[in-house]
Amino acid sequence: MTVSKVEESVEVDVPVRTVYDQWTQFESFPQFMDGVERIEQRTDTLTHWVTKIGGVSREFDAEITEQIPDERVAWKALGGEVKQAGVVTFHRLDEKRTKVMLQLDYDPEGLAENVGDKLGVVKRQITGDLKRFKTFIEERGHETGAWRGQV
Repeated sequence: MTVSKVEESVEVDVPVRTVYDQWTQFESFPQFMDGVERIEQRTDTLTHWVTKIGGVSREFDAEITEQIPDERVAWKALGGEVKQAGVVTFHRLDEKRTKVMLQLDYDPEGLAENVGDKLGVVKRQITGDLKRFKTFIEERGHETGAWRGQV
């Protein structure tokens, strides 16, 4: 297994609680994440993802392994062909600004994904997703929902 790592961040002009509350609305991810077609929240700690990135369709489950309100959400893919784990952390910069940091470890599968990995496709994807999240939450100014539980 060859693990690739991506780390990206974005500063958002919204309070940390609002940013965190929106991030926990996993079913809204397709509104700002390219390639994510659908996410179903099945339990407090289990999500089901349907993605299509670079013409490659995948379905997989992901388990939330840690969730601390206003601080962090960590996950890992369960079984199947998708091998990834990650964490997103939320850093209060001031009353109205938050830094969102995303770290992703993944194992590219097959020739196309390995070539894409070497060309920085995943890093560009994550950078774009974070910029679209920034626009999504700043334009809205408030979260679409919230889950304040801890895992």
